[in-house]
Amino acid sequence: MMESMTDLDNLKADLIGQISQSEDLAGLESVRVHALGKQGVVTALLKSLGKMTPEERQEKGPVIHSLRQEVAQGIADRKQALETALLNEKLASETIDLSLPSPKIPKGSLHPVSQVMDELAEIFADLGFAVASGPEIEDEWHNFSALNIPESHPARAMHDTFYFEPQEGAASNGDKGRMLLRTHTSPVQIRTMKGQEPPIRIIAPGRTYRSDSDATHTPMFHQVEGLVIDKGVHLGHLKWTLETFVRAYFERDDIVLRLRPSYFPFTEPSMEVDVGYTLEKGRRIIGGKDPDGWMEILGSGMVHPNVITACGLDPNVWQGFAFGCGIDRLAMLKYGMDDLRAFFDGDLRWLRHFGFAALDVPTLSGGVGA
Repeated sequence: MMESMTDLDNLKADLIGQISQSEDLAGLESVRVHALGKQGVVTALLKSLGKMTPEERQEKGPVIHSLRQEVAQGIADRKQALETALLNEKLASETIDLSLPSPKIPKGSLHPVSQVMDELAEIFADLGFAVASGPEIEDEWHNFSALNIPESHPARAMHDTFYFEPQEGAASNGDKGRMLLRTHTSPVQIRTMKGQEPPIRIIAPGRTYRSDSDATHTPMFHQVEGLVIDKGVHLGHLKWTLETFVRAYFERDDIVLRLRPSYFPFTEPSMEVDVGYTLEKGRRIIGGKDPDGWMEILGSGMVHPNVITACGLDPNVWQGFAFGCGIDRLAMLKYGMDDLRAFFDGDLRWLRHFGFAALDVPTLSGGVGA
């Protein structure tokens, strides 16, 4: 311990001098550790106060505390001066070209469902298909009966279909049945066949409604259905159309499809269509000549003669095929989304991540995906 006030004054002068002579932050830190660190000289003086007599503590205590405050303040002031000098040096060396255009500020994005609809329209337009639309509020005849769906079919049940209550005083809908929110876009096929002379090649994308909600189902979702009506149409045409569509959509030539027998009231024969996938680091990747597994993506089949007859056409002259799949599911498979409910939450973070620029119009030459 210093035994005189002169020694304390000399120590203060020495430390203040070292602080003022520090030329960089590393040197200043060395002075701080030497003075105020756990083993520092000023720290040692503070620790010695407990061993002094009351008279010595009264005399030298205030001086030692003052020394600590002045050294700490000196270090803080010098640190700020050195940091300011570094910043000024950095600013002096940087330049800004004010002639450069301002950075782009995103104003919004295209929803993945809208993007996939545009991709589908582009792909099928190249195959000669037109885009058809119809009302989302339908009647039972267009939504069920004309599609060869019997009245006892479970799809007509209240737990699947949103029916409208009859309005008091409203005109009767006759043999068309009750009004409802369409459960698929197939009624567009019926309206097209009744209103247009064959040959017919259309896709019908749009909203559909069913009473269901979980990670892979929502009460409102999107479907696309395709229809071809012509003479001499057979299953080979359907298979080629689906293969061409899936390869163009996923932008891979090594797509393998598998057709499995199934049942749909409006097609006969009917088939579920699976696409092969490969496993890469635990993830399912669509494509691969030697698939590790199969994933169902759509339903299809030859249009049932009863459906053709219901639309006023002769099934002995006109044949056709139809197919349908969920647009939301196609988006999930291609762009890596795992929860359908997020499509409708309106979360800006999700939309910014999965959204598409408005001018990124899908083209077959440039790639239908982003």
